[in-house]
Amino acid sequence: MSRLLLATALALLPLTAAAQDRVLSIGGSVSEIVYALGQEGRLVGRDTTSTYPAAVEALPDVGYMRALSPEGVLSVSPDLILMEAGAGPAETLATLEGAGVKIVTIPGADSPEGVEAKVQAVAAALGQEARGAELAARIEAETAAALATVAAQPGPKPRVLFVLGNSGGRLTGAGSDTSAAAMIALAGGVNAIEGFAGYKALTDEAVAAAAPDIILAMESSEGPGMPGDDPLYAHAALAATPAGQAKRVVRMPGMFLLGFGPRTPEAILALNAALYAKGN
Repeated sequence: MSRLLLATALALLPLTAAAQDRVLSIGGSVSEIVYALGQEGRLVGRDTTSTYPAAVEALPDVGYMRALSPEGVLSVSPDLILMEAGAGPAETLATLEGAGVKIVTIPGADSPEGVEAKVQAVAAALGQEARGAELAARIEAETAAALATVAAQPGPKPRVLFVLGNSGGRLTGAGSDTSAAAMIALAGGVNAIEGFAGYKALTDEAVAAAAPDIILAMESSEGPGMPGDDPLYAHAALAATPAGQAKRVVRMPGMFLLGFGPRTPEAILALNAALYAKGN
């Protein structure tokens, strides 16, 4: 019996190893964590939001995390999919599960504690618990130092309006319960939008009532080209706000700012410095 058990265990070892060799990462912060854990050699693909570090862009792109197709995902023959919460659609996930692909859902995170939980979840899925604990501890220490810097800032907190998009002159802003609102608070600002949760279209009246001191947005291919030259300044409602009149727009890479991954402490410090820079 012992020989039979040993033979069975040895026969399963290659399958166990193989099941961890072809990993598909869905979600920019998840991919960053895989790299931070030193496990990038297992990756065979990534989604469109996975753009950091730059080396990840050399991997096959299976599509946008919220609009995945079974064909795109299965094209890289993954044994394990690390998927950030919110990925889908549900029909694709059902097809993948039916195909026998192992899927591990990584919880979302809009807080420092959530980042650490995300790191530990990825590490556990990859069998790298010790490295995960070390990485989580490092992020915790760096976050504490960043928040101490934020707490030391003098003066009133600036009102910040995060603009997610500007489609045909219609702005989409961030209310409560959003990653943008969470990052603004961590960096020492006050979210200028009140009264609703999530990302919603803003009326000109809502923009005026928000009266932001600073407009925060993701980096755009449209500009700005020169200091003070930003497409958002052309929006009449924004131009009339204190931020628009003073031409105070802060732009940062979306995944860096809102990804809540290993670079979150760095993002907190960068946004805090921008919010409290001379002139802001």
